[in-house]
Amino acid sequence: MTEIEREIEEFLKSWTQDPHGNKAAFLRLKDYLLAKPGVRLGFKARPGITYSLRAVHENQKDKDKDMFVMVDVIDDDPQERWLSVCFYGAMITDPEGKGNFVPQGLLGKDACCFDIEEPNERDIAYVEARLDEAYHAASKS
Repeated sequence: MTEIEREIEEFLKSWTQDPHGNKAAFLRLKDYLLAKPGVRLGFKARPGITYSLRAVHENQKDKDKDMFVMVDVIDDDPQERWLSVCFYGAMITDPEGKGNFVPQGLLGKDACCFDIEEPNERDIAYVEARLDEAYHAASKS
């Protein structure tokens, strides 16, 4: 088990309150990313603020973009954690307008973020489609 895997596992063990099913949504997105060839994950824990899962494609060459997605677990209330999935705005589309445009919101670059407070199949599938877009864009950047 790698250090990152240990950190994620430790975090998941500590996530005992989950009234809306966001832990399952986080796990689904993590596994979805890990199933993609060439993806490496990073993890940054900032208890009380966020737990950030960051995915990078091995072919990414743009030094301004050291990831293609950040899946944040927002930890302002550990009993009501929710997800914010952020992409560089130029790497994805948002045909249904479900995302929030965040100027300079991802490492100083414009971002599009999808907040998941009470996950459902339709919203998770929509975010997975954005993951596919960002993954393909990152593989060619």
